[in-house]
Amino acid sequence: MFEVLRFLFSHPLTQNSKLKALGRFLWWQIRCRVSNEIIYPWVGGTKLSVRRGMRGATGNIYVGLHEFTEMLFLLHFLRPGDLFLDIGSNVGSYSVLASGVCGARSWAFEPDPETASKLARNLDINALQNIVTIYNVALGPANGDVGFTTGRDTENRIAEPGDRNARIVPQQCLDTLIQNNAPTMMKLDVEDYEDAVLDGAKLCVSNKSLLVIQGGGSQYFEKFLRQEGYKRVYYDPYRRKLLNDPIGLPSANVLFVRDDPDIATRLRDASPVSVLGQSI
Repeated sequence: MFEVLRFLFSHPLTQNSKLKALGRFLWWQIRCRVSNEIIYPWVGGTKLSVRRGMRGATGNIYVGLHEFTEMLFLLHFLRPGDLFLDIGSNVGSYSVLASGVCGARSWAFEPDPETASKLARNLDINALQNIVTIYNVALGPANGDVGFTTGRDTENRIAEPGDRNARIVPQQCLDTLIQNNAPTMMKLDVEDYEDAVLDGAKLCVSNKSLLVIQGGGSQYFEKFLRQEGYKRVYYDPYRRKLLNDPIGLPSANVLFVRDDPDIATRLRDASPVSVLGQSI
């Protein structure tokens, strides 16, 4: 409970409305016990199907944007016609923002069948089926099958060898799927399996198109990206600037970009995003 309250009261979007954030939290605690599904109005006219136990999605109810800097970077950066790779999509919050708000095409990768059905539900209520493609596979270093945990909500992951409770899911290399498509942005959130995903995506990552990568963080991951011309940066959504040093805003992921002036131009020229009555 203490961690939830700290999250509510320290989030940048709730600094001037902490009681309202607490009210949304209490409202959800009551509603989720009497309704199996809540359709919640979200950013830019989108909606989220939220159920009890969806920790990441419920964060969007409490504070507007669960992952503040990452989600605002996506909202300021993507454009119609871009290709966004949502790797570890879960119930699709990022794909809803990328395609429902920005108008980009999305490929959403979610290997867990139950979670993928919730992802499909969010695409359905936002009428995004034509621009979002769901891939019910895990991405990794080789094509084949792999064990995947169950019952951990947003923390389901590739299972440890010998895990008898794991289900078997198909695994593919991103490079075998991407072919002639050129992604604009890649979000990686696969619970410490990022290095393995990268091993199957080296051709994609090496493409000299305008590609931004969010996620990872291991020394191996960062070393490879640096060799390919990427650098780690930090985003200030209020000033629409990429910086070389942290600025104190919360971030659950790391951001890698190439030194391309078009990125700064996109961020500067993006339309303001309205969240919880704030225009950013």
